[in-house]
Amino acid sequence: MRVLKIIAKVIVGVLLLAILLFIGLYFYSKQKFPVNQEKYPHYIGYIDQERAQLNDVYTLCDGNRILHVHHGAAEEGYAGSKKRFRDNILANYNNDGYTDSGYLNFRFLVTCLGKPGWFETIQVDTNYKPTQFNPEMVSQLLELTALPEHWNSLNHQEEPLDYYMYVSYKIENGTIAEILP
Repeated sequence: MRVLKIIAKVIVGVLLLAILLFIGLYFYSKQKFPVNQEKYPHYIGYIDQERAQLNDVYTLCDGNRILHVHHGAAEEGYAGSKKRFRDNILANYNNDGYTDSGYLNFRFLVTCLGKPGWFETIQVDTNYKPTQFNPEMVSQLLELTALPEHWNSLNHQEEPLDYYMYVSYKIENGTIAEILP
């Protein structure tokens, strides 16, 4: 009797595992949340080459494999260090009487050769509402951010490839208060 109970429990357990595995494979194969390709034709993080700034600087080394899609490369993307990047930006940035405050965000790609381009600019005020900063200030920070000496070439599994990066400038009355990440 005891043996039959143990066998029954094992059989029920195996059946439950098989059912869960089947359900998981079904949802994986059918995509629980289908994507409307008409409404969302691109992947998350896509930068439109037609609207991007500095989009004619280069071509990607391997356009099908771009690393750090969602969050950017962060620390390993900076040539030398983030401190060196920050020091260089602060030493060369010239506040020509700008009074803007908010966040100036640059999302961009860096090739396997360490060359940045395809910049997408997002400008928000201190309440995170879309805004337009002084165009000269934006242009100056874009030029400083886009200097190739600021960026590393990165490898993945010993192969150099392209990666996403982002830099956010916290601006207070035209002065750079912080550089993120």
